[in-house]
Amino acid sequence: MNWQLPFQSGRQPVLARNIVSTSQPLASQAGAAVFARGGNAIDAAIAAAITLTVVEPTMNGIGGDGFSIIWDGKKLHGLNASGRAPAAWSPERFKGMDTMPKNGWESVTVPGAVSQWVALSNKFGQLPFEDLFKDAIRHAREGFPVSPVISKQWAAAVKDLAQHPGFSAFMPNGRAPATGEIWKFADQADTLEDIARTKGESFYRGRLAKMIAAFSAECGAAMTEADLAAHQADWVEPISTNFRGYDVHEIPPNGQGLTALLALNIIEHLPYNETAPGSAERMHLEVEAMRVAFADLYAHVADPEFMKVSAKDLLSKSYARERAKLIDPKKAGTYAAGQPPSGGTIYLCASDADGRMISFIQSNFKGFGSGVVVPKTGIALQNRGSGFVTTPGHPNQVAGGKRPMHTIIPAFMTRDGQPEMAFGVMGGNMQAQGHMQMVLRRVVEQHNPQACSDAPRWRINDVAELTVEATVSPAVVAGLKAMGHAPIVAPADSTDFGSAQLVARLGEQQSSTGPFAYAAGSDHRRDGEAVGY
Repeated sequence: MNWQLPFQSGRQPVLARNIVSTSQPLASQAGAAVFARGGNAIDAAIAAAITLTVVEPTMNGIGGDGFSIIWDGKKLHGLNASGRAPAAWSPERFKGMDTMPKNGWESVTVPGAVSQWVALSNKFGQLPFEDLFKDAIRHAREGFPVSPVISKQWAAAVKDLAQHPGFSAFMPNGRAPATGEIWKFADQADTLEDIARTKGESFYRGRLAKMIAAFSAECGAAMTEADLAAHQADWVEPISTNFRGYDVHEIPPNGQGLTALLALNIIEHLPYNETAPGSAERMHLEVEAMRVAFADLYAHVADPEFMKVSAKDLLSKSYARERAKLIDPKKAGTYAAGQPPSGGTIYLCASDADGRMISFIQSNFKGFGSGVVVPKTGIALQNRGSGFVTTPGHPNQVAGGKRPMHTIIPAFMTRDGQPEMAFGVMGGNMQAQGHMQMVLRRVVEQHNPQACSDAPRWRINDVAELTVEATVSPAVVAGLKAMGHAPIVAPADSTDFGSAQLVARLGEQQSSTGPFAYAAGSDHRRDGEAVGY
């Protein structure tokens, strides 16, 4: 591992035997406090995630969704805790719409975040479930000073969501809290206490479920107590591809993770080694590989029960070879979906001295999500329903009881059957793009986790424009333009390029049986930090 820090960020990698890395310091410290109480990496991740619903409500909430990849010390496990559409949803309900609603009740599917906390604790936790809520409840009830990036995001959200049912709970003074202003939310503390005490039952089959369903009925929405009671988180087998000796793992559909894997497969069939790190020629190949992969994502990926092609088919090396043939190494292109032969989010990671590692993500999707907040609960509901399409016959067409295509994805990397790195990059469609960029920085360029995060990023945005960070050199921007791209250079304070958290296991001079040690990086683009214990 290269310990140099070639990119400007002002941060050093954090090295320790037990680490939790998140996008908000109070959440990272909540995870570290769990280590101090005898908890393991999974306990620390859950506690940090619960705390993030309080201290970073602009990106996630109690009413969000989640996914995890867990190394238990011997093998990988995947967890899909995303929710399904209300049973009453049907194509006819959204007939005449070109796209799904982006906000409001008609964008809300059943929230799965709480079920993720419960499932992880039941299977892997060491501490009692209630013990994991201590810091989150304290911050919600006693208050905490709002951090800079979060106050900026909060103010932006208020402009778009203030008119939605219940959202005024997050702007009691008619505005978002300013940086350093103390924010407290007693209703949210009460809700977290209820979830902790009932081990999530209240949210899906008890008092909170009744409150959610009653507000839905009051607003003329479709979600019912039966929809909430029917929810379950599913243990799944991660999907993977081998890239230069490293196995990169993602959650299978309905997530977008296979997009990163497909792009890496395509890179293998391009003249990538003939380009220099940080050059326009290298960035061009990365962008084109991702454009091809996105074409397949939007055409094929959905709830796996409805997909017409399998993830295995899309990840075939021979299919990637054919898709790579479409790319001109010297010129930007546009790409349609192929047909393979048949055959606003928080991310965190944690690791412990016994060898456990977890890659964890939860989200309300776009900022606060739908803008709908259940009165007297602090539950901001996600807008994952907007991930469906209304196109007749499309595998991702909206339907009752169906999971939408998801952008949130955790990632994991192993080598020779042993864990290498838990990582993720939050931020809508930036996530698959960020995963590919982290893998390339770590595997090809051999950067340490902090440097992987610090490297300048590019992004194909939601309207297919190529955007690059302000730290990308003018020479690279000019080179991209010469190849037919139209890169948009983002402002220096842009938060559009996601937030990475990474934890890599140290192999050099370490015992193969533990206790283990790790190096972590936390994105300088956010307020967060990695904390070791």
